[in-house]
Amino acid sequence: MPRIPTQDLVPGMVTAEDVISFNNQLILPRDMELTDKAITKLEFYSILSVQVKDETANVAIPSETPPDISYSDKIRNSQEYKVFKQDFESTLSEVEDSLNDIISKNKIDTDNLLQEPGKLLVHNPSGIHIFDMLHNMRMYDDPTYAHSLNVSLICHVFGRWLGMSDADVDILTLAGLLHDIGKLKIPNEIISKPAKLTDQEYTTVKSHAMEGYNILKDLPINEHVKRAALMHHERCDGTGYPLGLTTKRIDRYARIVAIADVYDAMTSPRVYRGPLCPFQVISIFESEGLQRYDPEFILVFLEYIVNTYMNNRVRLSNGLTGDIVLINKLDLAHPMVHCGSHYIDLSHEHGLYIEAIL
Repeated sequence: MPRIPTQDLVPGMVTAEDVISFNNQLILPRDMELTDKAITKLEFYSILSVQVKDETANVAIPSETPPDISYSDKIRNSQEYKVFKQDFESTLSEVEDSLNDIISKNKIDTDNLLQEPGKLLVHNPSGIHIFDMLHNMRMYDDPTYAHSLNVSLICHVFGRWLGMSDADVDILTLAGLLHDIGKLKIPNEIISKPAKLTDQEYTTVKSHAMEGYNILKDLPINEHVKRAALMHHERCDGTGYPLGLTTKRIDRYARIVAIADVYDAMTSPRVYRGPLCPFQVISIFESEGLQRYDPEFILVFLEYIVNTYMNNRVRLSNGLTGDIVLINKLDLAHPMVHCGSHYIDLSHEHGLYIEAIL
C-alpha cells in the first residue's frame, strides 16, 4: 500500500491502516474515507504520512467551486498583500541561503538571521495582518524554508502577545526560524517525494528533530533555540517525539514554537483547497489540544487570534451570513453572530459552526 505524505493527501482517499499517534492513540481508523477535517487532524497530531488504499492513491483533486468574493480574495487583491508577497519572496531567498550556510559552513550570524523576519514585520508592528498575509500565500516548491519563515513570524507576534521582553522575542523568533533545520539533513528525494514513502523513509523524516539539535548544539546560540529544534514535536501529555517528554521537561520556548508550527501547517493552503478557516483550526485546538499544548500559551494564542476577527462578516455552515459580535471565552471557536434580525450563540447550537470569513 502506498504511504502518502500528509501534505499530499486529498479528500476521498481511504486509509489502509489504523493511524496511530506516537503513544499508540488511535487518530483515524482503517478504511476511513479522508475528509478535509480528517487531514487537518492528522497535521494537528504531527502525523507525517499515512498508508492509503492503492485504488484511492490517485484520487482526482476536487475542483473548487468559485465562491463570491471572499475574505481571502480581498486580502490577495489588496496592495498590502502584493507588497508583502514581493518582500516575502525576497526574504525567503535570503533565509534559504542563510540556513544552507549553517549546514555547509557550520557558522551562524544570528544578527543577520533576525533581520530577515524583521523586514516583513516592519510594516506590521501589531502582527495581526501577518496572519492574514500568511494564510493567503501560495505554496512553494520547497516548503521547508517557507514554513520556517512563517513560523518565525508567528513566533515573533506570539511572543509580543505573551508580553515577552525584546531579547526574549528575538530568541523565540530565532527558534522559530531554525526549528526545522534538521530537515535539510534529510535526503531531498525523501523530503520532496511526491507520493509513496516507505516505513523506513517515514522514520528518517521523523529524525529531523534530533538532526536539527545536532546541527545547532555546538554553535554559539541560545540554548532555548537548540532545544526548540529538538523538542518542537514533543507534546505536554507525552504523545510527541523524539523523546516522549511531558510539560515540565519540554523547553518553554519549544512549547511555544510547537503551537506556531502546527498552526501554520493547519492553515496552509493545500492543492485541493485554499487556507483553512482559522475558526476550524481553533475548534480542533480547543477540542483536542488543551492537554497536548501548554495552557499558559495556547489559550493566549487562540484568544488573540479570535479577537482579531471581531466584527468580521462570516458564513455559517447552514449558509447564513452575519457579523461576529461577541467572543465566548469558554468556547472561542463558537462566538455570537448577528444574522439579520437575530443573534446566534454558536456555543449553544450543536453542529453549527463558522465555515468561512467573508
